[in-house]
Amino acid sequence: MRNDRPANAVLDKSYTFALAAISLSWKLQSLHEFVLSRQFARAATSVGANVEEAQAAQTKPEFHTLMSRAEKEARESHYWLRLIRDSYIEVSANASALLESAQELKHILAAVTKSTKSNPGAFRIPHFAFRISS
Repeated sequence: MRNDRPANAVLDKSYTFALAAISLSWKLQSLHEFVLSRQFARAATSVGANVEEAQAAQTKPEFHTLMSRAEKEARESHYWLRLIRDSYIEVSANASALLESAQELKHILAAVTKSTKSNPGAFRIPHFAFRISS
């Protein structure tokens, strides 16, 4: 069955980010770092979960709340990534690459939450011109 739903860059980017976060989390656990890896994995996967849930929002305020929560989780992920990058040289390159994705997600989600707050008619994610990188 073919999915005719138009591409949603924020959904795709947050999903790709979550997959990369899981991979980094596994690498950290192989280094016996469990606290940072779990905190980071929870925050990073929560970004996409909230964006996904927002797609089924029944009201505009619910959509705004979920996208705002996704933005906060992206910010938290960014914080954990900075700690990981600066604490574990073995995975610093991976963390640095993910920091760029987290930064981009923060900016996109901030724009979405700003537009839905200032424009009560906005209910879906606006189209952004950016490239999704893996």
